[in-house]
Formats: sequence, structure tokens, C-alpha cells
Amino acid sequence: MKIVAVSGSLRAKSFNTRVARLMAEQAPKGVELQIQTLHGIPLYDGDLEEKEGIPAAVESLRGAIKAADGLVLVTPEYNAGMPGVLKNALDWLTRPGEEMKPTFGGRKTALAGATPGAWGTSLAQSGALINLRQLGVHLYPGYLRVSKVHENLDGAGAEEKLKEQIRKWLAGFTDFIGQSE
Repeated sequence: MKIVAVSGSLRAKSFNTRVARLMAEQAPKGVELQIQTLHGIPLYDGDLEEKEGIPAAVESLRGAIKAADGLVLVTPEYNAGMPGVLKNALDWLTRPGEEMKPTFGGRKTALAGATPGAWGTSLAQSGALINLRQLGVHLYPGYLRVSKVHENLDGAGAEEKLKEQIRKWLAGFTDFIGQSE
């Protein structure tokens, strides 16, 4: 089974990219979890699309998503919402319009996120639901919400708790992927 985890942050030391890396390390046996980032995706501009076509970074990400059995969007929370770079990538991935359904339609998708705050990106994940419903994904009902992430990535006992949380969540998501609709 192949899962693509897309980090919704561009930061070099992103908590969410670090959580995605932990997901890859903690993936169940027989599951390959590939991490993708949003680097190289320009702001969506219809004029740019018309003039230059779909950027290579978008096509690469689209190909990885289409080749996967499941998709995890690992989103930070900025001002109670998902970051603009993640929404921008979703917009690009639906271009041209006939690519939306093959990329997202019925795709088993899960939301995850980490924040130094107390609510574990619950508002960003809730806001993302509007977009994901429009895209037609088959959404996993369990959410991975990591609060106070800076305290959970210390390499000591707290990190073990986070790894266990991720293992349990991934086990549920992989079971969900394996179910027929």
C-alpha cells in the first residue's frame, strides 16, 4: 500500500514536515509513506497557466497522488485556517478542470496537523473540509491533531507518546484505505 503525505508548510524546520517524517518511520508493515512538499509551486495565476501550462512541481505532485492508495494532508494552522500555500496547491491540482476527478475523486484522504497551540490544528482541518468536499475525496473520519508539538518532538519520552499516537492513527487510516466503498 502506498500513501502520500503532503506537508502544508514551506518552513525548513516545519513541525508538520517533521510529523510527516514520523509518519513515514511509523508506517505499518507493507505501507510505503512518501512525503511530498509544496516547494516550487507558484501562486495560481490563470494567465501563467495559459502562457506556460501546468508547472512541473504541480505535475510531479499530481503524479504522486494519483499513484497512491491514500493521501494525507498534514496542515499547519495559520490564523485559524490552513495555510495559503496548501490551498494554492489544491487549486493548481484541479487544473485543468478535467484533472480534478482523476486526482481527487473518491481518493481516500486524511487530515493531520501539528501546532504549538492547544487545539492541534482543529480549525485548519475543519476549514479544509469545505475544499475537500468540493474535490470529492473519500475522507477518513479520524483526524490526527497534535497540540503542543514543540513539547512532543524532544527526542525523549514525549516523542514516544507522539509516535504511538501516529501508529494508532495510521493503522486506522490504512484499514480505511483497505475498505471498499
